[in-house]
Amino acid sequence: MARRLRFNGTGSGVNGCPAVHEDLDTGEVIIHGPALTDPDDIARLRHLGQDEVPIVVPRELLVDFGPKEVTRVPNVIGLDEFDRLFTQFEHTAWRLETRRRYASDEVTDTYAQFTRGEPVDWDGKDAEWCAERRAQTALGKRFERVRIIDSPPTPGQLYLLDNARRNSSVGEDIRNLSRADAERLQLPEEDFWIFDSRLVVLLNFDDADDLVNVELITEPVEVNRYAQARDAATHYAAPYEEFAARLAASE
Repeated sequence: MARRLRFNGTGSGVNGCPAVHEDLDTGEVIIHGPALTDPDDIARLRHLGQDEVPIVVPRELLVDFGPKEVTRVPNVIGLDEFDRLFTQFEHTAWRLETRRRYASDEVTDTYAQFTRGEPVDWDGKDAEWCAERRAQTALGKRFERVRIIDSPPTPGQLYLLDNARRNSSVGEDIRNLSRADAERLQLPEEDFWIFDSRLVVLLNFDDADDLVNVELITEPVEVNRYAQARDAATHYAAPYEEFAARLAASE
C-alpha cells in the first residue's frame, strides 16, 4: 500500500530538489536530493547500510521544513479569541471548507427553507455577522473561501452554494472546487482559516459534523504548508456563480 505523503517544502526554487516529505501515518521524514557519489566521501561515512543512499541537502532545508516536535501539541484557543481574529487581522482571511455537511447549518431556518425547495431569504440573516464583514471589507481587508463539492453534491454543499449569495453580498470572494480536483491537488482534508499568511486556525469536527474546537498554528513550516494549499485551491477553483451554472447544465 502506497504511503500517504505530505509535501513540506523545498528550498531549491523551481526545480523541486531537494525537498522534505512526511509520512502521515508513521511520522517518518523522507528527504530527497542529489546523491553523495565521491568514493572518498562515502568511505568516511559511519554506519552506512548496504541498501542506503547518502544524499546532500542544505542545512536550511531541515531548519525550514523539518518537523520541530516529535509529537505536535495542539494549541487550542477559545471561541472568543477565534472571533476576535476576524477584526484583528490586517489584510487577508482565507478559508478552505472540505466537509460534506455541517451540523450547525441544519438547525437554521434558512436550511429548512432550502430543503423544502423554497427560495431562501438571506436578507437580515445573521445581521451582526454581515455588518462586521461589511465593516472589515470597507477597510480594504479581504475575505475569501474555497468550498469543496462532491459529485453529486451533498444537500449541505448545495445549501452552501446557495448561501454564497449572502457571503458574496457582504464582500467575501466565494469559489468552489470539485472533490476530484482537490484530491488531485492533494489538498488537506481539513477545514481551516489562514490570517495574513502568518497564522492558521484549524477547525476540528467530530463524527457528527459538530465543531469540537479550534486550534491555532503559528509554526512557520506548518503555516507555509497551508498557504501552499490555499494558493493551489484558489488557482483552480471557480467563482461560485460559474460553478453553479456548470452544475445546473450537467443535470
